[in-house]
Amino acid sequence: MRPGGSGRRAAGGGSLVGLGLVAGGLAAQQFGAAVAASLFPRAGALGVVTLRLTVAALVLLVVCRPAVRGHRRADWAVIAGFGAALAGMNALIYQAIDRIPLGAAVTLEVLGPLTLSVLAARGARRWLWAGLALAGVALLGRGGFDGLDPVGAGFALAAGAAWAAYILLSARTGSRFPGVDGLALAMAFGALLSLPFGVADAGGALLDPVTVGLGAAVALLSSVLPYTLELLALRRIAPATFSVLMSLAPAVAALAGQLVLGQALSPTDVAAIALVVLASAGAIRAAAGLRSEVEA
Repeated sequence: MRPGGSGRRAAGGGSLVGLGLVAGGLAAQQFGAAVAASLFPRAGALGVVTLRLTVAALVLLVVCRPAVRGHRRADWAVIAGFGAALAGMNALIYQAIDRIPLGAAVTLEVLGPLTLSVLAARGARRWLWAGLALAGVALLGRGGFDGLDPVGAGFALAAGAAWAAYILLSARTGSRFPGVDGLALAMAFGALLSLPFGVADAGGALLDPVTVGLGAAVALLSSVLPYTLELLALRRIAPATFSVLMSLAPAVAALAGQLVLGQALSPTDVAAIALVVLASAGAIRAAAGLRSEVEA
């Protein structure tokens, strides 16, 4: 996704609208995750993942109508990798949310893209951001969030690695497919990939109308609506600004966990989230500044 419009459009009211769109996308995504967690007793974490990916894929395929002909084998290999990263990212974070609080899970997950930003930056300051992130993680491991299940924390960290792969493969997909066609195809591949696991986990629950309806709501909140709002936002604000705002995801996730799931926050929780958010925002700004210097 690339920003569009002129500098005048990105300034003033346009940028304020863009900020609102990013905020709306973040809220939809993280509150959608909270709703998904409430569905786990009905269909299991993997069953909910399958419902989310399937509904999102159907919506994107109908709206985008991506061409399936005229692509090279290498293009389809990228789609397969992108779809696998997408399915893995969702499956792993849902397994984490099933075991640890939502805010903690997303705080650990964001370490994946944070690592990419630290590696992309230069200079001594990037190690400051890495140190802040590690300090936040240390707080989580010393009683933050009332103690973390190690398996759940491991799933969250693995989801972060899948998120990093998703970012890298998203860029490759965008360079090979127009618009969001690549995303639609990758989402369909991810849905097919998750289907056997979802059926094994949920069984007949996937055919229950109430469960399917709630799963469709999760798909709209967590996938369709955020992607749409992000696309609109990137037409109004700079990608670097967008990325910094997205680093607020752990804080929004913690708020969603508290309001929807009743997962209370302690001062240690807030401090851990704040450190990781600050580290993520700082590393992203440093990496964006380096790219600007190279392009200049």
